[in-house]
Amino acid sequence: MVLVAFSAQAKRLPDPKKNILVFGDSLSAGYGVPQGESWVALLEKKLFVLNQSQKKLAPNDNWAKYNYKIINASISGETTSGGLARFSNALAEHKSSIVIIELGANDGLRGLKISDVQNNLNTMITQAKIANVKVMLIGMKIPPNYGLKYSKQFSQMYVNLANQHTVSFVPFLLEGVAGKPELVQADGLHPLAVAQSILLENVWLTLKKMLS
Repeated sequence: MVLVAFSAQAKRLPDPKKNILVFGDSLSAGYGVPQGESWVALLEKKLFVLNQSQKKLAPNDNWAKYNYKIINASISGETTSGGLARFSNALAEHKSSIVIIELGANDGLRGLKISDVQNNLNTMITQAKIANVKVMLIGMKIPPNYGLKYSKQFSQMYVNLANQHTVSFVPFLLEGVAGKPELVQADGLHPLAVAQSILLENVWLTLKKMLS
């Protein structure tokens, strides 16, 4: 009888905190934004609040749905080739349950071959899946001044990868922000602090479906 009671109690204990690895460039590293105000930092705060709220609502049940730690491995200026070079080590080090891949913008702004960018992203997604890590791929778009054909092929690349691997997908991180001077920094590329909540919402709509 004691063993049965103990077993039932153990089943109600929350899972240990899991990791979400954010693997991106300056858009996720919080370039030009005060510390603690980037969309990644806002995500960490959001998960903490949701986790605490769920614990209060159901203290004796499994409230681990939002029990995640955010690890931000994003680097300003990062390309897909640079990301690929450190990706497998990051997966092994952090043992994440979910990885958010937000790379490619710097490749596109440099006009690099789309096939090379796609191969790099494809390899990262494949490595994550082999490691049994859930993947969210975040797409990017580049200005049409790089050529309409190149711009279309660039954004379509992300769609193709998401379909090929059947991974969670955010078509455009900067949806609702890009092209709005009041929401971007003087460089015309990086979002201001006031726009970070929009980026978070773009990600959250997809991420919340991935949380167990």
